[in-house]
Amino acid sequence: MNINDKNKSKDFEFLFNAVLTLETAEDCYSFFEDLCTMQELISIAQRLRVAKLLTEKKIYNDIVKDTGASTATISRVNRTLNYGNGGYTLAFDRMEKNEDKASEE
Repeated sequence: MNINDKNKSKDFEFLFNAVLTLETAEDCYSFFEDLCTMQELISIAQRLRVAKLLTEKKIYNDIVKDTGASTATISRVNRTLNYGNGGYTLAFDRMEKNEDKASEE
């Protein structure tokens, strides 16, 4: 499935617009717990953590120990970091900027 599939694009747009309305971590907890199964949330959070560790140049064995992710999952995330759309990097850069702003205040 391609995210740009004409039949699905309205559903994706609706989902992304809903996510963009969330303002706090508490909002996110409520929304995502209603939207996803616990296993889906665990998998999404794990992939995000794996991506962060890969960007920090951690090795696979350490990532497996730290996250419990399989080497196949780590490899898929790594491939996305290298050949994807830059979404992880965009999010991590913005998170870092937000942390920098918060530490300045």
